[in-house]
Amino acid sequence: MQTKTSQLDAGSNGHGDAKSGAMAGAGSAVSREVTNVLADAEDLIRATTSFTGEDLARIRARLADGVAAAKKSMNEMGTAIATSARQTAASTDAYVHEQPWKAIGVTAAVAFLVGILVARRN
Repeated sequence: MQTKTSQLDAGSNGHGDAKSGAMAGAGSAVSREVTNVLADAEDLIRATTSFTGEDLARIRARLADGVAAAKKSMNEMGTAIATSARQTAASTDAYVHEQPWKAIGVTAAVAFLVGILVARRN
């Protein structure tokens, strides 16, 4: 069975942006934790016939630790996503206040393209 908690390494995905690296690291950490928990659960199911009460208690504790680690990773990823969304909203707000006509132009262009795509779809 394999239960290891991983540490997030911001920017470890080879990209220069630390925020996207942290979020990608968080996503892969959650994926690893979920994979580990599932592997532990499969091992527990396969081996339940040969385990004694003490062995089952030990496996149950390892499985509980894996679930706790996966939950912690998911919470960290949620926090990273929320922080990134707040920062993006703040920088967008600042840009719109600094460059209102550019923002209006970009919005009009995007709306025009969406209108074309919707018209083509029908």
